[in-house]
Amino acid sequence: MSSAVSGPNAPASWRVMPMNPDEAPWSLLLLADPSREKVKRYLRGSTCFAARQTAHFTPSGLGMLVGVAVLVPAQAPQSWELMNIAVSTAWQGHGVGSALLQRCIAWVREQGATRLEVGTGTFGDQLIFYQRAGFRVTGVAHDFFLKHYTTQLWEHGVQHKDMLRLALQL
Repeated sequence: MSSAVSGPNAPASWRVMPMNPDEAPWSLLLLADPSREKVKRYLRGSTCFAARQTAHFTPSGLGMLVGVAVLVPAQAPQSWELMNIAVSTAWQGHGVGSALLQRCIAWVREQGATRLEVGTGTFGDQLIFYQRAGFRVTGVAHDFFLKHYTTQLWEHGVQHKDMLRLALQL
């Protein structure tokens, strides 16, 4: 999947491709999940996708990394969980996150899954992002961010306390 937006301020084209989890950049992963320990745990054995700016030269020839998504098998049968999806701040608002999410959805369908799950804060841009893609709320993990993170998480002047569980039926 790629984008080629035209105009004088348009970003260069980009594409989404599989990525080795060991190569996933911490600078992006920690944008979506500030707990390095939690990320280390779910990164092992995960499936990752990268969004790369294809017009920017890199030694690998793959393009500059601008986004990442991390999937792991979920507890429920035929389900996967999206553990992390992050886009470089310079590339946010250009469709990169949506393209990563759509690639993840297509990939879990290819694996025979019938459900994609995600956990996120109870408010904010990320909740709207998932709801626009068709995710529905399935539960609330009360005090999740208070119990499982050593640093407080704030957005728009409000502290995240509870985690919403959402799912997309495929």
